[in-house]
Amino acid sequence: MADPKVETPEKIGVQNYGVQKYTVQRFPAVEHNHPDYHRSAAWVQAVSHGFHQHRRDDDYVAKTLTAYQADKRELTGVYVNGPVPRHAMGPEVPVATYATMRKPLNIGFGRQLESNLVTSVTVRGTHRRNGILRGMITADLEGAKDDGLAMAALTASEGTIYGRFGFGVATFERSIKVDTGPRFRLKGYMAGTVEVADPAVLLEVAPTVFDQVQRVTPGSIGRQEYYRLLASGSIGHDGKPDTAVRCALHYSESGVPDGYVSYRFKGWDSKPYTMEIVDLVAGSNAAYLDLWRFLGSIDLVDQVTWAEAPVDDPLGWALEDPRCIDASEVRDMLWLRILDVEEALSARKYATPGRLVLEVSDPLGLAGGTWALESDGGTAALVEDASGLTPDLSLDIADLASIYLGAVSPVTLAAAGRVLERSSGAAFAAQRLFAVERPAHCLTHF
Repeated sequence: MADPKVETPEKIGVQNYGVQKYTVQRFPAVEHNHPDYHRSAAWVQAVSHGFHQHRRDDDYVAKTLTAYQADKRELTGVYVNGPVPRHAMGPEVPVATYATMRKPLNIGFGRQLESNLVTSVTVRGTHRRNGILRGMITADLEGAKDDGLAMAALTASEGTIYGRFGFGVATFERSIKVDTGPRFRLKGYMAGTVEVADPAVLLEVAPTVFDQVQRVTPGSIGRQEYYRLLASGSIGHDGKPDTAVRCALHYSESGVPDGYVSYRFKGWDSKPYTMEIVDLVAGSNAAYLDLWRFLGSIDLVDQVTWAEAPVDDPLGWALEDPRCIDASEVRDMLWLRILDVEEALSARKYATPGRLVLEVSDPLGLAGGTWALESDGGTAALVEDASGLTPDLSLDIADLASIYLGAVSPVTLAAAGRVLERSSGAAFAAQRLFAVERPAHCLTHF
């Protein structure tokens, strides 16, 4: 049995007020037959408590930890030292949680950058203002950088927390309701075929199809095990099999599955009669539109809803009446945190030739400095330390993360006062440099 990595509170920056109030442990997720299973199970319950979810039953916890093990998640728990008051939650339940896993991020033009994904961040309300959150994040980002990673990422439940740690919004999403009544008509014709299938096939098919999306979509990030279970109905949000889930597969003209949609009917008590998309993944433009043709053809349904639709959605342009779509406000989705500016900039391909000197500030002191980026508009990009040179742009590490995938314009950030343009036209030059081949979109929450 491997011992957990026990870190002192001082290492993660926890304030102790003269006593060692907390112990910090980092350990891998383990399955039911492992001697440390109860510690992992208590950690899962603490996460559920932190996100105001109901207490998880034993079956849910077991399934969750099996999926976490497949993802090679590292779990961090912060524990109170010594006894706790009578009747209070026991000391074996962490007062704060944090987890990481490593997955590839598509950074444009098919290039993949291994990234440190941060998830399950909670601090119990009764233990805030002790420096726990700052300590966990700082220690983890430093460790990821020491391991040679240039990027960290997360999806945030609250938008005010992570900017101060150098994370910037890099992709967006929206929710849509699509009227699939008589007005729903798509231009063009089917380019493949769509067939209804047993949702269980997605246990095998979903990862293969998603790999196609991962290769062609800037902002896409490698999926965790949970997604194929959710898409197939093997597990619902309550941990039980979701027997309401249905699915359809899209086949290319050569007969190869290159898209799927899983969906559920919201019930006869829900008006208008609504089909809810659980997961929609399309490896080609044709597959995306054909799957929508299928969804629009389902009898006894008045609308289709999707909570993770792209902002730059071709569906609106393909509809004869784009007002069939009722969209929510745009919201942030993927947040990035650059850990090594030179490595992150060197990993990218740039759309145009050009040269920029970037002065980057970092509140955590991990990746600040001045860098000269020079691109030939092809596969090569030269990034060099430019200390002492006059910068073209001055910006925070979070703002560099926001423009990294082309989803946020440096011109907009300059207008907002977040990017300082020190040479005329530098923000527009940066906008052209950081453009990617198609709109950045991330389908994967974590």
